[in-house]
Amino acid sequence: MGWGTLISRRLKVFSLALFVYLDYKAVQKRVQWVSAVKKHAIWAKTHERNARRVLNLMIELEGLWVKMGQYLSTRADVLPEPYIEVLKQLQDSLPPRPLEEVRGTIEKELGKPMSELFATFDLDPLATASIAQVHRATLEDGREVVVKVQHDGIKEIILEDLKNAKSLIEWIAWAEPQYDFNPMIDEWCKEAPKELDFNHEAENTRTVSKNLSRKTEGGSGSVSSDVDVLIPEIIQSTEKILILEYMDGIRLHDNDSLEEYGVDKKKLVEEITRAYAHQIYIDGFFNGDPHPGNFLVSKEPPHKPILLDFGLTKRISQSMKQALAKMFLSCAEGDQVALLSAFAEMGLKLRVDMPQQSLEIASIFFRQSTTATEAKENIKALNEQRERNAKALQEKMKLNKKEVKHFNPVDAFPGDAIIFMRVLNLLRGLSASLNVRIVYLDIMRPFAESTLLGSMTRSPSTNSEWIYDSPVNSEVESKLRNLLIEMGSDKILGLQVCAYKDGKVIIDTAAGTLGKYDPRPVQPDSLFPVFSVTKGITAGMVHWLVDQGKLKYEETVADIWPKFGTNKKELIKVHHLLNHTSGLHNALGDVIKTDPLSVCDWEEMLDQIAKSTPETEPGSSQIYHYLSFGWLCGGLIEHASGRKFQEILEEAIVHPLHIEGELYVGIPPGVESRLATLTVDMVLNLAPPAE
Repeated sequence: MGWGTLISRRLKVFSLALFVYLDYKAVQKRVQWVSAVKKHAIWAKTHERNARRVLNLMIELEGLWVKMGQYLSTRADVLPEPYIEVLKQLQDSLPPRPLEEVRGTIEKELGKPMSELFATFDLDPLATASIAQVHRATLEDGREVVVKVQHDGIKEIILEDLKNAKSLIEWIAWAEPQYDFNPMIDEWCKEAPKELDFNHEAENTRTVSKNLSRKTEGGSGSVSSDVDVLIPEIIQSTEKILILEYMDGIRLHDNDSLEEYGVDKKKLVEEITRAYAHQIYIDGFFNGDPHPGNFLVSKEPPHKPILLDFGLTKRISQSMKQALAKMFLSCAEGDQVALLSAFAEMGLKLRVDMPQQSLEIASIFFRQSTTATEAKENIKALNEQRERNAKALQEKMKLNKKEVKHFNPVDAFPGDAIIFMRVLNLLRGLSASLNVRIVYLDIMRPFAESTLLGSMTRSPSTNSEWIYDSPVNSEVESKLRNLLIEMGSDKILGLQVCAYKDGKVIIDTAAGTLGKYDPRPVQPDSLFPVFSVTKGITAGMVHWLVDQGKLKYEETVADIWPKFGTNKKELIKVHHLLNHTSGLHNALGDVIKTDPLSVCDWEEMLDQIAKSTPETEPGSSQIYHYLSFGWLCGGLIEHASGRKFQEILEEAIVHPLHIEGELYVGIPPGVESRLATLTVDMVLNLAPPAE
């Protein structure tokens, strides 16, 4: 392909992008002055005309742009309906390449005339896609096959299109910073060229077929038996030719045929989802391009999915596989600690400590799919959530609106995770386009559990590393370790024990795993989230400030913390907080019931404490401040010292005890991978007491 053609393709792409962008900006201003009914009609027409412009250019340019259009056509949960309807045409065959070109490629690659290679060869292709077209044929031995023939010169076109797409994404990110898709296009640029070698695709197909047919025992039993799909057998391959078994099937967008054959579309998508869950969580080797064109449905009952086209297939490491499984399960259980730990293990770095928003964003990927109609309402809700998150970010980072627009909370996004999330989005689009509702959590959970539980120990006798390999400091520690082995991992998930005598360590033992779904061993530097210990720490810090002359027990809290002196709290003194007689024993209870994740926001909780009202007169009743004590003392500490809580914690306790890196109040960035995950033990002993 000459330079003139390359420049022409680039100009066409950027000209259209600019034209569409300006069209939307103009309409955006125009609809401000019209009624809601007219506004809806104007936007619908705008979407349709721009969708047709995009379609026409994609068909003209072919190559990567067709593949991108196919992807967009599956996103009925995201894109306006006119785009879906128009771009669906790309799921059908494109204009076929001339037979002379096809014949030339086949004979050059296979080294024989077509008459010697095939008994029959259909001149009309079954389908023509962005990279190749497929013909039905019969081999000399009578086997029915399909022959996938790569388009002549497509490699140069794809590589050029990737450059253009990268430039376009960079321009969009500059013009509209909230739509920064650079990480995704970077990963695509790395992976897409692999599709241009059909030997690579043939090997991928054999591997996936072997993996899905192999029975795998995991922590939740055998899950591979839940996968029931068909994959064509590979007959022969070269760089530009792929010959594989012919399977007669129905295309996913052929709704009339699906209805005629009585295909259960919900079960179909569930089966496809199981196949991908197996590929991701069990095998760590999955097809990264599950658009509708890469599936057929067998015409014979029970109408199994037929999986095609494994050119864009991703292999992930064992650690990444476990991190993805951990991310999935932490979302399922609403476990922020485990989610942050999974992010750290994946290599995903956040520039801001906002666990609540992190959990909400991650949960979006695993949310229940919906029909196309309901998806529109979901998108509206997600946009509202995005606005709330932006507001929270603005307040936390003290940014103005312009700065928020340009702020990217993700500092590093691993490529493996991008392909994984692309797969989830394509599967979601698949269910939306087929108008079925899928509960991804229920379908994928057994596979994710199998990944983690299959790696975890069942008893100390089967794993010498159940107790972490560290020196035995004393005879009493030796006895402790023997006791732990007797108790076994059925009773102990994970623990740390450390004891000093006369200033010397006599016990420093770690055992078990970091969580129910985290197979990594507990180590001496592992961090365990604990409760109510903060009361002793914060009380100790208050006493330290008294010793430093920064506080007096008889002082009124409102004199130190002015905002606190409202709602009948004017007479509360420092000693009232310390001895649980302030009357604020139930403060924050209603706040946490309404929004449990608000505990992650230190400033918000201090504001709520300042607004709270005591239930009893200060000093009249001693009632355990089970929930509010840490924030009461924490606010007092910050206002009395004029410094941040963490700074006083380090000066008063951490540095004197030489426990740097071992004690935190809250979860600072950088320690997530060391965190153990708390798990509620739901097994209750309901047996009656012995007589």
